[in-house]
Amino acid sequence: MTDAICLPLFVPGNRPDRFAKAAAAGSGMIILDLEDAVVAGAKAEARDAVVREAGAFEGTRVFVRVNGADTPWFEDDISAVTALAIDGIVVPKAENPEIIREIAKALGPGREIWALIESVRGMAKVRDIAGAADRIVFGSVDFCADLGMAHEREILLPFRLELAMAARLAGKPAPVDGVTTVFDKADLVTEDAVHARALGYGGKLLIHPKQIEPARAGFRPTEAEVETARRILQQAEGVGAVAVDGQMIDEPVLIRARDVLARWEALS
Repeated sequence: MTDAICLPLFVPGNRPDRFAKAAAAGSGMIILDLEDAVVAGAKAEARDAVVREAGAFEGTRVFVRVNGADTPWFEDDISAVTALAIDGIVVPKAENPEIIREIAKALGPGREIWALIESVRGMAKVRDIAGAADRIVFGSVDFCADLGMAHEREILLPFRLELAMAARLAGKPAPVDGVTTVFDKADLVTEDAVHARALGYGGKLLIHPKQIEPARAGFRPTEAEVETARRILQQAEGVGAVAVDGQMIDEPVLIRARDVLARWEALS
């Protein structure tokens, strides 16, 4: 069965007034951000707010994005989140699988580590990082900045596919795609989600509650896909290779049809 689609919503760690609203927005998961959303002078304040509030959101998965391993805030962030009743952490600019393993030891069992691939160095080691982390995430905006290239689907295609293959080879859940930086254009968010789904991704990072439903719509199979999947399963289940609507149907096609229906049921 297809893994549940995840649509994590970022919330600035220094804006505790937004935490509850974000948790109630309907994505099912929030990421309290201590990194990019917080300026250097507010890092300690944000960490204190996250420590104070992180365990208060029943029914919503809570992750914390810590600061990078090469920053002066990293060790304090890890020490702080280790004691929290959260579901996991997001490690930015992941480039070294050994650091991921060290974080895992510090956190202990029961909490996930998501590794953000945001640099050329991270991409070069993505398969090792995928093996060390619980899930990998594509930080496509930072990645493009590191390479000095345009943030366009066609340009990013081989890199998105590399993450999908790395996750599969490591036996981990499908990767999560990066943000759509424009939050007031629902169609664009949906199109980006459709593209990610076509590449085998299992979710998408969000930066605004307005993006939740458009992203969910993009990961939801179309009615035509659902109808085709139902017809395939009805006519071909248990009979081996058979033709349906002029298409030869065998086990790989049946697997795809089951995945389409599972995703439809999960997102409807």
